[in-house]
Amino acid sequence: MTSKANFKPALLKMVMLAMLVAIGVVISPFLRVESPFGNMCPMAHLVDIVCSVLLGPWYSLLCATLIGILRMTLMGIPPVALTGAVFGALLSGVFYRISGGKILFAVLGEILGTGIIGAVASYPVMTLWWGKTGLTWLFYVPSFLCGTLIGGTIAFIFLRALSRGGLLAKFQKTLGAAVYDKPKSHKEEPETAGQH
Repeated sequence: MTSKANFKPALLKMVMLAMLVAIGVVISPFLRVESPFGNMCPMAHLVDIVCSVLLGPWYSLLCATLIGILRMTLMGIPPVALTGAVFGALLSGVFYRISGGKILFAVLGEILGTGIIGAVASYPVMTLWWGKTGLTWLFYVPSFLCGTLIGGTIAFIFLRALSRGGLLAKFQKTLGAAVYDKPKSHKEEPETAGQH
């Protein structure tokens, strides 16, 4: 019985991870914003933040890495598919945990990780590995920041709506992830449950 209970959240995590990877790959060619500094893919940041909150930092890092590799392999996207995702995905999950489950901090982690660190890290990768010329260290910062702000805002609104409805905590519990939200309708239950 114990192994069955342990297996279920692990399986659900894998299913959720696979769904988020599929969503991230499928929506990337359609929901893009053109800019002079490169294309923005705000929905990728939405996926990163949702994965961070539902599954944690390591799953979010894995999700962003898999999406990046698939986009590079199947769609010919340059390495910014990785550099523009992995740092934000990891920091989003780390900030969410350190803050004790504050959604705003998950968004801030994505903005800092992708909008600043990922953007700056993209410069040497694109110039040395990809051979792109005429770039500066801050070339990708405007588009990466704008993309994270758009995607982060959508993620914040979406996750706050889930939280208010008590669904966020239910999803996290079902997935075996850390639960920070306390459902409003069950305030007294945790105190009385252990006394029976």
